[in-house]
Amino acid sequence: MPRIAIIGAGITGVTSAYALSKLGYHVTVYDRQRYPAMETSYANGGQLSASNAEVWNSTATIMKGLRWLGRHNAPLLLNPRFSWHKYSWLAQFIGQIRNYRRNTIETTRLAIAARQHLYAMAEEEGIDFDLERRGILHIYHDAASFETARRANALLQEGGLERYAVSPEEARSIEPTLQTACHGGFYTPSDATGDIHKFTSGLARACERRGVRFAQDADIRNISLDGAPYVLDVVREGGTRREQHEADAIVVCAGAVSRQFARQLGDTLNIYPVKGYSISVHLDDAASQAAAPRVSLLDEAAKIVTSRLGDRFRVAGTAEFNGFNMDIRAERVQPLVDWTRKHFPGIRTSRVVPWCGLRPMTPSMMPRVGPGRRPGVFYNTGHGHLGWTLSAATAQMLAASVREGVGEA
Repeated sequence: MPRIAIIGAGITGVTSAYALSKLGYHVTVYDRQRYPAMETSYANGGQLSASNAEVWNSTATIMKGLRWLGRHNAPLLLNPRFSWHKYSWLAQFIGQIRNYRRNTIETTRLAIAARQHLYAMAEEEGIDFDLERRGILHIYHDAASFETARRANALLQEGGLERYAVSPEEARSIEPTLQTACHGGFYTPSDATGDIHKFTSGLARACERRGVRFAQDADIRNISLDGAPYVLDVVREGGTRREQHEADAIVVCAGAVSRQFARQLGDTLNIYPVKGYSISVHLDDAASQAAAPRVSLLDEAAKIVTSRLGDRFRVAGTAEFNGFNMDIRAERVQPLVDWTRKHFPGIRTSRVVPWCGLRPMTPSMMPRVGPGRRPGVFYNTGHGHLGWTLSAATAQMLAASVREGVGEA
C-alpha cells in the first residue's frame, strides 16, 4: 500500500488526508504545531463564500492599494521595505490582470462544488462546527462601488452562482440587526459560515478513526531525494529528538511555507504570506446576542467580513504584505473593533480576542493542485483567502491526481 506523507495539518492538509484515506492509502500528516488547525485554519473570517470568488487581479484593486499607501489603518497595507520575493510576486500579480475574468469564473465554479463535499464530510462524520446556512450579504455605501460590484456579479453568475441585488430596505429585512444606512447590496442565499478550527479538528479526529496518523510537533528539516522512497528528516519535541520517516509520495499542504518545501522538491511555487486579522467578540449577555447579526456580512468599503459562530461574533479583514511577520498590531485590530461598535452598538466589546494568520497567496489567486516535477510529489496549496471555501473541492482534485500518479491503494 503506497505511503503518503502530507505536510501541513490545516484545512487543506486534513481534507486531503480524509479524501486519500477514503481511497485506502496509508496516510501520515506532519505538522510543526502540537494540534491540527493551529495556524491559518484557527480563526479566519468563517465565510464559506462563493460570493467572494472574485480574484483581486484588477486595475481597480491596484488603484485602491496606491491610494491606501501610508495609511496605517487601511484595509490593505504594504511594507515598502525591499524584498525580492514580495516585489516579484507583485509584478506577477499585475501580470495576471489579463486572466481576471477566467480565474473569477473558475473560482466561482470551484467554490460551488466545494460546498457539497464539505457538507457531506460533516454529515458523514458528525462534525459540529457552528454552521449557519443563512447566506452572505454584501453591502455597499455608494453608487460607484455598487455599480462596480454589479459588473463583477455578472461573472459570478456566469460561474453558476445565484446572487442578486437588494435595496437598502431589502438588506435590512434580510438582516434586521443591520441599522446602518447603505446604498444597496448583493445577497447570496446559498453561501454559509462556520468555524474552520472546529471543522478541521473534528475532521482530523475522523481521519484518525480511519487510520490516518498525525505526527504533530514535527518539523520537517529536509527531504532526501536520492531515489525511492523519499526520506523525511523530522525534528520532534522542540529539537530534542530526530527521526527519519519514509514515504512513497509527498503532498505539500503547508500554507505560506509551501514555497520552501517546493524549492526542496525541485519545483517553483510563488506563494506570498498575506497577513489577515480577526477578532472574536464573545457574546456574554442576552443583549449582545440579540444585537449580533446571524446573516454573514461583507462591508465592501472596509473590506470586513463577519460570521456568527455560536456565542461568538467573528469580524475579520485587512491584507498586509509584510513577509512572515506574525505580530498582532493594535492599530490593525482597532478598526475591526471600531467597525463593530459603529454598526452594531448593542454588542458589548468587553471581551475581544484578536488573532492574525498568513494567507498563502499565489499571484494568480488560484490554488496550486496537482503533481510536481518529481514522481510522487503533489501540491494542494496557495488558496489565499479562500482556503475554507475551496479546500473540500481541491482535496478531491488532489486525491484524483495522487491516484493517477501513484496508482490504486
